[in-house]
Amino acid sequence: MATEPAASRDALPGLAVVGLDHRTAPPALRDAMFLTEGELPAFGAALAAAGLTQAIVLSTCDRVEVQLSDPDPAAAAVRVAGVFAARAAERQLVLADSLSQRVGTEALGHIFRVAASLESHVTGEPQILGQVRDADRRAREAGLLGPELDAVLQAAYGAAKRVRSETTIGERPVSMASSAVAVARDVHGDLARANLLVIGTGELGELLVEYLRAAGLRRAMQTDPNMRRAESQARRLAIAAVDFAALGETLVDADIIVAAAGLGRILIDRATLDRASQRRRRRPVLVLDLAVPNDVDVNVDAIDGVFRYDADDLERVALEGRIGREAEIAAARRIVDEELQRFLAGRASRAVVPTIASLRRRFEAERVRALADAGGDAARATELMMNRLLHSPQERLRALAAGADGPSARAAAERLLRELFGLDDESMRR
Repeated sequence: MATEPAASRDALPGLAVVGLDHRTAPPALRDAMFLTEGELPAFGAALAAAGLTQAIVLSTCDRVEVQLSDPDPAAAAVRVAGVFAARAAERQLVLADSLSQRVGTEALGHIFRVAASLESHVTGEPQILGQVRDADRRAREAGLLGPELDAVLQAAYGAAKRVRSETTIGERPVSMASSAVAVARDVHGDLARANLLVIGTGELGELLVEYLRAAGLRRAMQTDPNMRRAESQARRLAIAAVDFAALGETLVDADIIVAAAGLGRILIDRATLDRASQRRRRRPVLVLDLAVPNDVDVNVDAIDGVFRYDADDLERVALEGRIGREAEIAAARRIVDEELQRFLAGRASRAVVPTIASLRRRFEAERVRALADAGGDAARATELMMNRLLHSPQERLRALAAGADGPSARAAAERLLRELFGLDDESMRR
C-alpha cells in the first residue's frame, strides 16, 4: 500500500476502495459477482446494514467495487469485504486473493484514475465516467452520499475532464469505433439492412453499438455466457437479449459480430461459423474480435464471405501508433497526479482555517485590551500588545530548550518560527 505523504494526512478524508477488477479477478469470477441494475439496491442496503453511511457501488464489465468514506476506513473496508464474501458464499464462490482493499492515499488515487479511465481494460474508454456518475446518483438517492465522498468524486470528475480536454487518450477507443463503422460500410454498404450481434458486455462493445447505430444500424442483439449481464446491458442499450446457449442459431442472423467477452477461451470456432455461413448462403459476415485473448478462432478468415478484424487491425485502419498512445497515457497520469495534489492542498488549506480564525480572535482581543489599558496612547498600546502576544511563545521556547530534548526541540521550534513569520538567520540572532 502506498504511504501517505505526511503533509496530506490531516487533509485526507477517510477513504477506502474494496472490490475486484480485471487485474485481480478472472473473468468467470467477475461475471458471477456482477451486480445487475435490479440487484444494486439490495447490495446498497447490505452496505448500509454493515454501518456504511457514504459509499458508491460500481458494477461494470471491468470491476465490481465499493468506493467509500468513513472515519475508520480500514475497519469499514473489512465490513465491506464481509458483504462481498456473503454474496460470494451465496454463489458458492471463493474470493481468495481476488478481492483487493485500498485505504487512504492509495484509495484516493484509484478513485481519480478510475474516473479518468486509466484503470479500464481499454484505456480511455468513455463509458466509465458515466458509470461512476450513475453510481453517484444511486448512492445519493439511497442516502449513501455524504459531503466527504461527494467532495472526492467531484474532484475526480474535474481530473477526468482535464484528461479528456488536454490529451487525446479518449481518441483511441473512439477511433477504433469509427474504424469499425468504416469497415462495416465497406462490407455491408447500407447498415440499415444489417443485424448486429454483440457477444460480451465490455465498454468497447457498448461504444460500437452507439457508433453503428449513429451510422444507420437498426437491429442489434446482445448475448454473453453470463445471461444476467447480457440482459442487463441489453436493457441499457434497448436491444434484444438472446440466449448464449443458442449461439449457433443466432450466428445465422448476424451480419456483424462484435466479440468482446474476453473469457480466455474461444467462443466461436471455425466449424461453428462455417455452418452458420453456409446457412446464410455465404452472405458477408464482418467479425470484430475485440477481446484479449481472442473470442473468435483466427482461422475463420479462411471461410468464404467472413471478414475478421481484431483490435490491432482497427487501430491500423485508424493509423494510430503505440508510441503516441503511451505518451498520451503518461500525460493523462501527470494530470491526475496534479489534480490529486490540488485536492489534497485544498483540503489542507481548509483544515487550518479554524486555527487561523482563533489566532485572529486572540490578536483582536489583545488589541482591544491594550488600547483600553493604554488609555488611548497608540504607542503604549502597541508595546503592551506586542509584549503580551510574545510572552507565551517566549516562555514555551525557553521551556523547550530546557527540556530533555532541548536542542532538537528548540531547533524544530525555531524552524517553525522562521516559516511562520518569514524570519531570516540574522533576525533570529538579534
